[in-house]
Amino acid sequence: MGVMGPPREPSGALPGNARSTAKTGSATPAGRAKAARPVAPAKVARAKATKAPATRTRTPAARPRVGGQEEPAADGPAGPHRQRRDRSRVLYSRPIQRGYEHWPLATRVLAALLRHPGLVLAVLGTRAPVERDGRVLNRNTQAMVALADRYGTSRQPPPDPATMRNQARISARAAMPVRTDVHVSGRIIPGDKGSASIPVRVYRQFGVGVGVGPGEQGRPPAIVYFHGGGWTVGDLDTHDGICRLLAATSRCLVVSVGYRLAPEHPFPAAVDDCLAAYAWVHRNGDELGIAAGRVGVMGDSAGGTLAAVVAQQTLGGPDDVPPPWAQCLIYPASDSHLDTESLRSVGDDFLLTHADMEFFRQQYLPDRSRWNDPRASPLLADDLTGLAPALVVTAGFDPLRDDGLHYAEALRKGGVDVEYRCYHDQIHGFMNMGILPDSFALATEVCDAMGRLMRRSAGVVEPWS
Repeated sequence: MGVMGPPREPSGALPGNARSTAKTGSATPAGRAKAARPVAPAKVARAKATKAPATRTRTPAARPRVGGQEEPAADGPAGPHRQRRDRSRVLYSRPIQRGYEHWPLATRVLAALLRHPGLVLAVLGTRAPVERDGRVLNRNTQAMVALADRYGTSRQPPPDPATMRNQARISARAAMPVRTDVHVSGRIIPGDKGSASIPVRVYRQFGVGVGVGPGEQGRPPAIVYFHGGGWTVGDLDTHDGICRLLAATSRCLVVSVGYRLAPEHPFPAAVDDCLAAYAWVHRNGDELGIAAGRVGVMGDSAGGTLAAVVAQQTLGGPDDVPPPWAQCLIYPASDSHLDTESLRSVGDDFLLTHADMEFFRQQYLPDRSRWNDPRASPLLADDLTGLAPALVVTAGFDPLRDDGLHYAEALRKGGVDVEYRCYHDQIHGFMNMGILPDSFALATEVCDAMGRLMRRSAGVVEPWS
């Protein structure tokens, strides 16, 4: 990880005095004579009529903006490095943000290759666009899926979960850049109900909350993050990249939880660990340096399910462990029965398959009688009223698309404030695919939206709105 220099100036800026010093003439006698030569009055008049004023204001070149549109006041996309030009415009600078990212060699190579999806697909002999249910798959994503189908491991889950976990770690190291402006520390916290200890990682962007004493304003909220992986694979390492991005983009403290995995620890071990970790964050807020009580939950895939369960299970809990301020559920599995139209229509060809989901369910929920338990199927909870405001994110080519949609609809019926987003050209797992420019931009947008949701839930008005 190299030492980073100061940000480069915008292309339209004048560095130092290099461009402001006027050239007044040559030092030679001929040059002095040329400078002293009288100019006809008519020529002077014409020059004044055509020459632009020397003191005109240079308009800065427009910087790239997420989505190509001006940011909405409350919940539009934005990144952590904002350039305030006035009170109504916030611009996003991708070059500045990229300066805070470390791209390992394998990640750079894959990203460079997938920036030319047409060439990759031509070599693989699959030029035609992919369309399902009226949606067209993102071209870069199509190239990555084609490469995985051609050169990846077997489409069926390996029988040994240990092999799957090792493959997930290798893929994660090559799929995401690493934010370098985030401090990361590992902890071991006490577990509950049979778990001796739980590993967690704490992420904080440099400068966030520094110098703020206990009880003072300026302390950041916290987001407890639960990783995906079918409750069987995934760990703190596989989701390190997205947690760094979340901490940098949301400007919240992030606590990632390494809960126990199936089949060694089937349901409800993961739920117990996630509830214990959530309670630990609340009870150790002063040590972590967070705003008292302002804790949200977030997770992807199986982690999205666990985040939804924690939001439900903490409602009406002890006073020192209040329910979350906000919840962000990224393509969650909300019903263990696995009987949706999206599983049938896109459950075969886009990395996560229907067969994969059945395999993970068998590892995590071997007892069929537990499928109706709301802690395993949060969609089946009797009452969803009073839950935290929610951001539910799905992908168009994801077998779990309908799980997220149905849960968002159920939350709305329960009177919960819900924002539902479906990125129609993406696949399951796009949040961890930083090698694809569109997926990485959307992951940044989701992380920023969660930070905004946390602040809105706490009644904080954005200073740039």
